[in-house]
Amino acid sequence: MRWRSVMLILWPSFLMAAATSAAVFAFVDPLDIIFFGHLKAERELVYASAFFLFWIMGAVSSALTFFMTPKGRVVDDFGDPVDL
Repeated sequence: MRWRSVMLILWPSFLMAAATSAAVFAFVDPLDIIFFGHLKAERELVYASAFFLFWIMGAVSSALTFFMTPKGRVVDDFGDPVDL
């Protein structure tokens, strides 16, 4: 896999992780989240963990979409082949 392919996967997933984190934490206060019945985490830890979880979920989704697309011949406006 080339670097361009990696960026085609990671950049959209990064943007979606940022948007999802903003949307989720607009409604949920991280200090109200309790783990295993009695453990409370710090606010920054919950923000960071959730962001990376959303980023991984978006990256998996983008990677599946990327690898399931048909691999045909891609040409530019002048009809020359383009390497992806």
